[in-house]
Amino acid sequence: MRIRSWAAVTVFTLFGMALWQVQARQANVVAAASRGSEATARDWPVYNGGVNGDHYSPLTQINRSNVSRLKVAWTFDMHEKGGLQTNPLVIGRILYAYTPSQKVIALDGATGKVIWTFSPEMPGGQPTRGLSYWTDGKESILFAGALTNLYALDPATGKLIPTFGDQGKIDLRKGLAEGDYTGVYLAPTTPGLVFKDMIIVGFRAPEEEPALHGDIRAFDVHTGALRWTFHTIPHPGEYGYETWPKDAWKITGAANNWAGMSLDEKRGILYAPTGSAVTDFYGYDRAGDDLFADTLLALDANTGKRIWHFQGVHHDIWDRDFPSPPALVTIHRDGKAIDAVAQTTKQGFVFLFDRANGKPLFPIEEKPFPASNVPGETTSPTQPIPQLPLPYARQLLTADMLTTRTPEAHAWAVEQFKTFRSEGQFIPFSVDKQTVVFPGFDGGAEWGGPAIDPRTGVIYVNANDIAWTGGLTATKTSGNAGTDLYQHQCSMCHGADRKGSPPAFPSLVHVDQRLSDAAITSLIHDGKARMPAFPGITGEKLDAILAFLKTDSDAMNTGKGNSAQKISAESSARTANTTLSSKSELGGAEAATARYHFTGYRKFLDPDGYPAIVPPWGTLNAIDLNTGKYLWKVPLGEYPELMAKGMKATGSENYGGPIITAGGVVIVSATIYDRKIRAFDSRTGKLLWEYELPYAGNATPATYMIDGKQYVVIAASGARNPAGPQGAAYVAFALPQRT
Repeated sequence: MRIRSWAAVTVFTLFGMALWQVQARQANVVAAASRGSEATARDWPVYNGGVNGDHYSPLTQINRSNVSRLKVAWTFDMHEKGGLQTNPLVIGRILYAYTPSQKVIALDGATGKVIWTFSPEMPGGQPTRGLSYWTDGKESILFAGALTNLYALDPATGKLIPTFGDQGKIDLRKGLAEGDYTGVYLAPTTPGLVFKDMIIVGFRAPEEEPALHGDIRAFDVHTGALRWTFHTIPHPGEYGYETWPKDAWKITGAANNWAGMSLDEKRGILYAPTGSAVTDFYGYDRAGDDLFADTLLALDANTGKRIWHFQGVHHDIWDRDFPSPPALVTIHRDGKAIDAVAQTTKQGFVFLFDRANGKPLFPIEEKPFPASNVPGETTSPTQPIPQLPLPYARQLLTADMLTTRTPEAHAWAVEQFKTFRSEGQFIPFSVDKQTVVFPGFDGGAEWGGPAIDPRTGVIYVNANDIAWTGGLTATKTSGNAGTDLYQHQCSMCHGADRKGSPPAFPSLVHVDQRLSDAAITSLIHDGKARMPAFPGITGEKLDAILAFLKTDSDAMNTGKGNSAQKISAESSARTANTTLSSKSELGGAEAATARYHFTGYRKFLDPDGYPAIVPPWGTLNAIDLNTGKYLWKVPLGEYPELMAKGMKATGSENYGGPIITAGGVVIVSATIYDRKIRAFDSRTGKLLWEYELPYAGNATPATYMIDGKQYVVIAASGARNPAGPQGAAYVAFALPQRT
């Protein structure tokens, strides 16, 4: 679906009339919107609102007729800098959330006043998107992930519960690797899902080796004891083992559930999407489809046994992880109600399945795609493409879609585009030539996930719609430990030239002039924002990388530089290829070493930093899952400086998802540069209200009721736009008191 101007985009609003047909079905499915007890209806007790992942609230006090009157009710400024992606929990009167340094805080939900604060042993900078809450009506436990640990806290006091694990915490790395696991990174980015007396968890893993096995695990909420494990990289005798090289499970990592999960409580089915296996972009050592990487898994929540699965990308070499928890919905076909599960993707697809058996509810075709010409790489001959709904992001970048913002920007884009390979989805990367990835590595849809109105079966999904590029280049071992270590572990994000792709991937050129050795070491060991931690880089390796970062750019690729880098050739080879050499038995000569590596994530931005293609650059979409038809599509986000020049409604990158309420409003923030939170009419996409936040609201809102007043709260922070205001705060809104 190609959209070349907003004249075309606005055509989608004409589909608004079809919503009246959707609403006619509403009376038949009101029961499906029930959220249990009255207390549950008032609260926001689970990440994204409920275990079904629908981002829905049955509250109606804030509605289409009065949402324009929303005012700030309270603000809690954390006086910290960094990213904040948390969707808070609200239970009773208490709001539970994180700060950018991974402190857990409890606030009065009506006033924003601090009740208690819990600080983990060490501050962290990893994204923390939410918490988990368990109760049996008599006792309660709050679960918080920070760094590599899962903590069990008393919700009333914030104190550790010492009977859980090791004095209140468990190290989630245990059991995911043979031998010493302490030098490998893991982060519980998205909260675990509570089922009965278990908490089921996934985690974020590195994009390169070494990476831990991506097992999905359930732990006892009281003791922290392991209850079950599902191997996402199958062991011998397990389903899917044959889709990998022999014994791949021993040495291959990731295929992890970092995006979160959803649950059909009645059936006891857990829905867990997974990401790609390492390494992300060159699959020389993992020939085959690689189940269960890039897979939507339906597991028995009691035992962890597989019920059904769907692999969205076979042998992924594009980092096309499933980015968010799926959302459960009941749709209607031919007078029948069908319980379904909807999964959004970075590619811009919505996959819809029968919840019980995995049967596709819209046709999915296995379409052929070109083979890779990179030595050692064997791509899948086909990939699954849904026929409905149509993609919510553009799929093919052509020359007539290049930016026209200024004549100079257009001319620059034309020359750049001539050097790219641009043929649509699932085109294998080439060596020393950039291939267009569109929508980009950050979607399409992202980790915020969609909202679904259970009364109508309409899904609301915000999407990025800009182009990135990627490619491969030959691996050259220089004999210089710092150079080789940077190439193997760092160049994927920061580029071979250390220039990165700001702001997401900052430049490391002259980083030693901005940060001390101690500060750089802290970033390496603990990570921050999108950067994973590398706790295994210590001793000689750490000295070598610190020395490398102090070399000038001309010396970078020559092996020249500070004498501190000149450690033995044996140590250098060990540093650069520790995990690669152990894989030589898996695939013969081609697999003996990583002959090629990724050139880095590159956004296709013009010299002024704007997307080098025509808008829309970000959208909010409403799709009727009963029919697969679009109801409306509107731009989401603005660039204030472009607005001032008359370039309006461009859309922008956006991170964090929407919520939908029974009051008929879709509330979403997500946009980076205008820092706004917005409310739209769920029927038509009409903008009903907007407010400029102190920082960007790159998170999913929550809504709840205390003392008869409905609130909407959003986490705001400045990390994704270094040029904008820096800080972090929770901002809550409510209707003004009537006089």
